[in-house]
Amino acid sequence: MSRPPDYYALLGVPRDATQEEIKKAYFAAAKRLHPDKNIAPGETEFFLEVQRAYEVLSDPQRRAKYDATLPPEEKTPSPIVHRILYSRPNLVILDEPQLVYVLLEIRPSREGDTLVSPPLNICLVVDRSTSMKEHKMDVVKNAAIQLLRKLRPQDIFGVVTFSDRAEVVIPSALYTERSKMESRLHAIYASGGTEIYQGLLAGVNEVRRNLTPGRVNHILLLTDGHTYGDEQACLDLAEEVAAEGITISGFGIGHGWNDVFLDQLTSRTGGNTTYVPMAADIRKLLKEKFESMVGVLAEEVTFTFEIPSGVELTYAFRLQPEATPMPIESPMRLGVLRSNEPISLLLEFKVNADATRSPRVDLALGTIHITASAHPTPIPPLSVRLSRPVAETPGDELPSQKIIRALSRLSLYRMQEKARAEAEAGNYAQASRRLQQLATHLLEQGERGLARTALIEAGRIQHGQPLSEEGCKAIKYGTRALLLPSGEEEPQQ
Repeated sequence: MSRPPDYYALLGVPRDATQEEIKKAYFAAAKRLHPDKNIAPGETEFFLEVQRAYEVLSDPQRRAKYDATLPPEEKTPSPIVHRILYSRPNLVILDEPQLVYVLLEIRPSREGDTLVSPPLNICLVVDRSTSMKEHKMDVVKNAAIQLLRKLRPQDIFGVVTFSDRAEVVIPSALYTERSKMESRLHAIYASGGTEIYQGLLAGVNEVRRNLTPGRVNHILLLTDGHTYGDEQACLDLAEEVAAEGITISGFGIGHGWNDVFLDQLTSRTGGNTTYVPMAADIRKLLKEKFESMVGVLAEEVTFTFEIPSGVELTYAFRLQPEATPMPIESPMRLGVLRSNEPISLLLEFKVNADATRSPRVDLALGTIHITASAHPTPIPPLSVRLSRPVAETPGDELPSQKIIRALSRLSLYRMQEKARAEAEAGNYAQASRRLQQLATHLLEQGERGLARTALIEAGRIQHGQPLSEEGCKAIKYGTRALLLPSGEEEPQQ
């Protein structure tokens, strides 16, 4: 007699899952697997099995009867694992707040080697406003053609251009005859103003037309200018598509674009913004982005969490892949998981004095959710408990070198953040001093070019001039790039 299917595995939940967790898992699976969106062999049958699993597990009596038929639970190795590194071995009983830093890493296990990279569903959204004319536009068109030539037969690709209106140049589809598509790209010309929302919405609609499970759904936005009046509409759209599993990555060309806005837009979806100081760099950076998407194992990783009373999450920064600050909100969308690098998330917690009256302080209680359609069954969520014991004196155990290096370089990035905020608030003397301090630290790390830029900007402020857009972006994204981790692997603490 054959063993009945494991309904918990089908929904990707543990056996002690609550009814709310079962309900959420079912709705997520139903959204991914509904027959209206899936025509692949076996998908409809799998969807029906998921339905049966929910019908049983959502009914307490039927669930109890089903549980009685299950053999003892065997812990099978997960294809995805996580580890936690702390900046200190313990908290101390004090009458003042304390900071704790946590490095959370998520990576494929050896079991993860069996996962395969899913096909792509990507749309290139290109700014073709007047400021993109001549050399910039030519370089972007050549980069898009290069991307088109690198597509695999199973990849879906589309191109949208925008100025004060949007145009679908290449409808999103599978393409084998690519010469006609190249001709359409060559015909793009620059004119008009910059309204990002028009292009972003058209790009989203192209991706949505092929939004099926098992694909990396991604929008690549290229722009060199500010958008005016539609920023909130863009951010609202980013929130909407993030819930659908669509990621937005931005490429800011030159120095005339709004980096604060583009960072907010992309980070809400688990994407990031890339600074392209010279138009000639676009081709190389788009190629690198494409290669990173081809190496994806899990299309979406999110971290849902609760922060206990007496603790505050004050800062979050994703070190890998593609260093970027993260919105402090749950769920935190961490983006894709690649085969050759982990997701590394650095968190800063402030623990109030009252919380240290307990023998142990929970910093956050959460769950890591992984969407990897290539895996035969949903990957069960990973439970995460971030906590530290409390003692009367600091512990002697040294923190991991990995987290020390990350904190050392994060301090440089945050230094430029503070200098920029001080300059915008009119505190020019303090902003200048902070940039000079930043330059000193950059010189100590051998970053002479970046140090020189920081000193030039400090000099501008001293002479009553505002920070230059070019200098601001060079310092911001230069210090951000320094956060990319390196070094040997260390055991979990």
